[in-house]
Amino acid sequence: MVDGDVPEQMQAAAFDAFGGPEVITLRKLPVPDIADDEVLIKVLSAGVGVWDVYERQGVLVPEGSDLPIVPGSDGAGTVVAAGGKVTGVGVGDLVYVSATARPKGGFYAEYAAVQAQYVATVPHGVPAEHAGAMPTDALTALAGLDALSLSAGAWLLIFGASGGQGHLAVQLAKRQGLNVIAVASGADGVALVTRLGADVSLDGHGDMTEVLARIRDAAPAGVDAILAMASGKTLDRLTEALVDGGVVAYAHGVRPEPGERPGVVVRAYDGESSPRQLQRLNELIEAGPFVVHVAETFPLGKVREAHKRLETSYLGKLLLTVA
Repeated sequence: MVDGDVPEQMQAAAFDAFGGPEVITLRKLPVPDIADDEVLIKVLSAGVGVWDVYERQGVLVPEGSDLPIVPGSDGAGTVVAAGGKVTGVGVGDLVYVSATARPKGGFYAEYAAVQAQYVATVPHGVPAEHAGAMPTDALTALAGLDALSLSAGAWLLIFGASGGQGHLAVQLAKRQGLNVIAVASGADGVALVTRLGADVSLDGHGDMTEVLARIRDAAPAGVDAILAMASGKTLDRLTEALVDGGVVAYAHGVRPEPGERPGVVVRAYDGESSPRQLQRLNELIEAGPFVVHVAETFPLGKVREAHKRLETSYLGKLLLTVA
């Protein structure tokens, strides 16, 4: 089924060579065709993440992509066409997507074609525009919680809790009945994670002796696990708060990778975009108020500025508005 208003050409931000932000330019490109298992989405917004930088640099390029490449793994918008084998979503549905496999281009464009298995309807309570910034980090946060497999009532420390993945993990962890100690970045970060429901909110830039004392006050028996969105010396100190045999879980891509140490189990994980995980994510999100914190929004024409902003410090997520 196809919406009759789909044009032949679209505006897109794309690159013809790998490099810095300067390689991305606005141009007119054909609206992609869809296969039987794909949908065509009129894009409302697109998330901006470090994975887009890796794509721009030629490090993580979707298999089968041809130049010019339209980046963007995350997006939200309205389905305007659906292949004959597509079920679960249809024309007119407001959806969000996390898709690393997208040889026909990403969400830095007015239209994007993706396999329907990576598509889910926007859950109640999340503004449609903000949904474009959510998918990859939310699915990765969920995978991190799955890797830990903690029981309700356990104590979880989230390091990097005010970042893109971290602030979503705080909310998902609370929905799973966990006690959350959120170690955030600066006073603004502490205020954000407190607002999102963390049981204990601490500044990772503060004195670590005081931070550890606060953690021990909250969890005298020790913290059961750490979900690490960052690494380095601060994480090394935070592991002192773990119970013997406690787990540190981190997403692939965290640098430096957390190292093994006596009495600590270290696990790496990846996010998974699949119908099952998308359904689980939506069910958790719809269990209560949910915030996708957008630090800054850029129009598609300011995509270079958005990529430069990625190199700086900010809370939550960055967003491109397309429609």
